[in-house]
Amino acid sequence: MYIKRYVLTFPPDKVDEPLTYNLIKDYNMEVNILKADINAGKEGKLLLEFRTGKDEMERGLKYLKDKGIGVAPVSKQISLQLEDCIHCGACTAVCFTDALTMKKPSWELDFKPEKCIVCGLCLKACPLNLFKIEFY
Repeated sequence: MYIKRYVLTFPPDKVDEPLTYNLIKDYNMEVNILKADINAGKEGKLLLEFRTGKDEMERGLKYLKDKGIGVAPVSKQISLQLEDCIHCGACTAVCFTDALTMKKPSWELDFKPEKCIVCGLCLKACPLNLFKIEFY
């Protein structure tokens, strides 16, 4: 099973089409919408995580490209120097995906990279600058 994240860019004339539904139905892709900015009559953007087999992934991505959808793989991730963290929780206040939470009852920071959408808000929130964006 492949798990990959992509940013899809929709031209205005494609925003109303059920493309994610077709990926699920016709290409057997699990689709997790991590972030969306879609407005009728304007360009739309989706950050999606796909889970499927290699062949289905390739066919589904080809379907999107054939429909005129921009498909860009997410090529960066957030890293955290957890050993230097003072567990103040400032980063959790800005993390809307719950990739950063405080464990109870210890109140220590818990980072779940699989939930991170690399929005970068934690970089600004951390008083010790312990977060970095890594490109790969």
